[in-house]
Amino acid sequence: MTRHNIDGYVIDVLYSEAEINARISALAKEIAASNPHRLLVVPVLKGSFIFAADLIRAMHHAGLSPEVDFMILASYREGTRSSGKVDVLRDIESDVKDRDVLLVDDILESGRTLAFAKDLIMARGAKSATSCVLLFKPGHLAANIAGDHVGFECPDKFVVGYGMDMAHQFRELPFVGHVVEGPKG
Repeated sequence: MTRHNIDGYVIDVLYSEAEINARISALAKEIAASNPHRLLVVPVLKGSFIFAADLIRAMHHAGLSPEVDFMILASYREGTRSSGKVDVLRDIESDVKDRDVLLVDDILESGRTLAFAKDLIMARGAKSATSCVLLFKPGHLAANIAGDHVGFECPDKFVVGYGMDMAHQFRELPFVGHVVEGPKG
């Protein structure tokens, strides 16, 4: 396992940049194979922004030409555990009526955020609301939801990198890692 020391934090790599890129290409092909109708991709920000950007570019290479809008939902705030309450900080502007909508999120853990977004999109008249998540932690689901397209099944560890943060740190890392220890002193 590759280990990095970043600003005094020791981080073990769980999924490398190369592994992530290969999986994103496969996910884009899966999504294209579903032949979506007037596809609208809605990244759930903030954590999904890097994954979403790479996935949307991969979708282009897979023959898709989706429209994109953004939604900011929050359930974590400054902490490392979900608060259980989902807040809409920024809503989409696009009309979803009779469209296939793909919600893109970084991690499916409790499922509350994704279930909330899916219910909201369907209530607005979408033809379908499916999801694509980079990581799935199966042991923590608190909502009745499954990822339609899943990058990796993630061990029960707090992860950072590739858009995911620890109190706004480590989003820039090109891999997904686990913080093993923090700064000493």
